[in-house]
Amino acid sequence: MKIRSSNLRGKWFKTIQAIMLVMFMIVMVGCSNVSTPTSTSTKDTKGKIEENNNNNKDNNNKDNSKSKVQGKLKVHYIDVGQGDSILLQYEDKNMLIDAGPNAATETVVNYLKRAGVKKIDYLVATHPHEDHIGGMDGVIDNFQIGTMYMPKKTATTATFKDVVQAMKRKGIKAKTPVPGEKFSLGDVQCMILTPNSAEYDNVNNYSIVIKVTYGKNSFLFEGDAESLAEKEILDKGFDVRADVLKLGHHGSRTSSSTAYLKKVNPKYAVVSSGKINDYGHPHKETMDKLKSMGIKLYRTDEDGNIVVTSDGKDIKFNCSPGSYTPGRR
Repeated sequence: MKIRSSNLRGKWFKTIQAIMLVMFMIVMVGCSNVSTPTSTSTKDTKGKIEENNNNNKDNNNKDNSKSKVQGKLKVHYIDVGQGDSILLQYEDKNMLIDAGPNAATETVVNYLKRAGVKKIDYLVATHPHEDHIGGMDGVIDNFQIGTMYMPKKTATTATFKDVVQAMKRKGIKAKTPVPGEKFSLGDVQCMILTPNSAEYDNVNNYSIVIKVTYGKNSFLFEGDAESLAEKEILDKGFDVRADVLKLGHHGSRTSSSTAYLKKVNPKYAVVSSGKINDYGHPHKETMDKLKSMGIKLYRTDEDGNIVVTSDGKDIKFNCSPGSYTPGRR
């Protein structure tokens, strides 16, 4: 009986060992099955996180690119003698403000062609004086025109009639400028500031004044706007701060009032006038103001064609500043 009891205990012991071994194996297999998905899940989750981070990075870059300034803005103050003609270029976009006098038609057209212009997206005739629109009919005839702006002021001169006829040949209808109206040349923002009255005694005050902003840089183009138009701009509360100011009315004493210059607070001024002209532009009074305020002056009668380049942060001129010497008659 003792032997049978001992054998029985041995069998039970072996049975228990076998059961425990089986249970141990089940537990191990179970752990193995549990751990594998966990590991895979962690890897997949990490992959998704990295992908999301990459997506976020792309999105951030995309968002940032919207605020980043791309390319360069070029502003050409074309030497047309006693008159105005300014070409703005950004990437494949072009704007021409005025086209100089009749005598400079070929000069302006050839300059635009050399600059690679085929289409003028915005053509601005600031006011109907010959020294600003004389070459406009030639420009219209030689280039594709997008939008054209003209103030609501006509003239009976042959020059004005030539422009109107050129517009008819191309089927162009001019838009009337509205102060506060905005348009763009790609990333370059433009705002019309004048005219702010329906009628003026002086045609110069009908001039379309435009502020152009690119990144942190800004330019102000005055046409022949005089002190009355300048006062109206200030009274309307427009932000006229600019790095570069194209002096109104070729640097005449009737423009560039002290109050206006202080508000604009330009680092640089540009004047477009003939070397010898009937008006003595630019006038001594304006030259003295610029000198006393430390505003660097560039002038077509001394420098020829003036080209300003902006990357949205820095402004560079293709020439050295001119003198503060008054113009000669």
